[in-house]
Amino acid sequence: MNGNGGEEGGPAVASSSNPPTLDWKFSQVFGERMAGEDVQEAKVSAIEFDKSGDHLATGDRGGRVVLFERTDARNHGSRKDLEAQDYQISRHAEFRYKTEFQSHEPEFDYLKSLEIEEKINKIRWCQTANGALSLLSTNDKTIKYWKVQEKKVKQIAEMNLDASQVVGNGCSGRSTTNSPSPSLPNGCSGSTFNFLSNDLSFPPGGYPSLRLPVVSSHEKSLVARCRRIYAHAHDYHINSISNNSDGETFISADDLRINLWNLEISSQSFNIADVKPANMEDLAEVITCAEFHPVHCNMLAYSSSKGSIRLIDLRQSALCDNHSMLFENREAPGSRSFFTEIIASITDVKFAKDGRHILSRDYMTLKLWDINMDSTPVATFQVHEYLRPRVLCDLYENDSIFDKFECGLSGDGFRVATGSYSNLFRVFGCVPGSNEATTLEASKNPTRYLCYSRKQVQNPTRASRSLSSLTRVVRRGAESPNIDANGNSFDSAIKLLHLAWHPTENLIACAAANSLYMYYA
Repeated sequence: MNGNGGEEGGPAVASSSNPPTLDWKFSQVFGERMAGEDVQEAKVSAIEFDKSGDHLATGDRGGRVVLFERTDARNHGSRKDLEAQDYQISRHAEFRYKTEFQSHEPEFDYLKSLEIEEKINKIRWCQTANGALSLLSTNDKTIKYWKVQEKKVKQIAEMNLDASQVVGNGCSGRSTTNSPSPSLPNGCSGSTFNFLSNDLSFPPGGYPSLRLPVVSSHEKSLVARCRRIYAHAHDYHINSISNNSDGETFISADDLRINLWNLEISSQSFNIADVKPANMEDLAEVITCAEFHPVHCNMLAYSSSKGSIRLIDLRQSALCDNHSMLFENREAPGSRSFFTEIIASITDVKFAKDGRHILSRDYMTLKLWDINMDSTPVATFQVHEYLRPRVLCDLYENDSIFDKFECGLSGDGFRVATGSYSNLFRVFGCVPGSNEATTLEASKNPTRYLCYSRKQVQNPTRASRSLSSLTRVVRRGAESPNIDANGNSFDSAIKLLHLAWHPTENLIACAAANSLYMYYA
């Protein structure tokens, strides 16, 4: 099966019967853009759920990280308690703003005369400890390890000298409760202070006028602290970071190298993969993404600009020059064109939750691979085939053909999702035999685009419109650079590049410009 499911005879992602098609609904939106508002610096550039799904992090082009936390039934007690209280349980996860912090600032590399922008490329959650949230964020050159935790704000309620008890002891009778001496916080005169400094012995009974300040705790405040900075290890732009299942290490990848880091050590990293040739003129492909296996700490996969995915085993050698498996889609002879290599470049790779399957996204398609079968993908999904062939010329001229779309898998492995142009994203069923292929728009009415397409094609508004005229509309879609297969215009300047699927529920978070939209089913 090609387009809406797996190939016949391919291994199933899930062995159960075909699940029903999901009915997606709008849940929430954060940072919705107002009409005419300029949002160039606030565009979301990274989205990531934590492993539990209770927290969500976004990064933007301004170097800022924003955290959201889940606020539905989990924060109100157990289900039995809620039922006893007749508390209405939410049918889907809901999130609220938690905090934000500035992760990266713009820099300038004077040695290379290169500006380093603050844009957040990737965010990855780390294991939580003592109630503190931990995450990694990276721009083109520098990775930072952040800890976010609640801290009580403490204030001094009373000063240490009570004027009503000042009797002798060499202290002045001046009250310091409201206006303490700027130089002597205990309110004593200079001679007494010198006496105390030279002789630390106290008279019997002590000094009745001296007492410790009273400190009171007020409201709690979230504090984000940068614990470590991992820098100066990449000559090229960092395109991905990934945490290891061992909870101690992570990898970072640029165009030519993959480095292995220990979370506790920021001064050194180990180069585990290097595709740089001796002569740069012989360079044939670059690394586009790298991801650790979710279960086996010794395995990772990385993709290339030629459309291949390599699975490597860290136990084989210190420098993984050879791969253990190569996943490469072999095209039929004669099907190559000028754009073949460009659109074959893989922009994102995700492992399924159990690590059995790998989902990859290139410019035109999603491909699902079984790590035990490298000959062909078990499923191929066409995302926006209507862009081929003429539209690709226009997308090449305005550089849109180099857009890096991300992808996501549901926690149960039944579905996959990715974005497209005009702020659209698509959800496909990947169980063999499934025909689920839903197109949604990042707006408060996610099915608006789909309803409009059906109405335009199936329910013409004018009676004089014949079947032949409808055919011409579809044909025009293949000829006009801004018309899709349904005859609807699309905008290549408005694109949905970033999305994330909740690890345990049917909830998708996606970014449209500076807005974060969430949908549930």
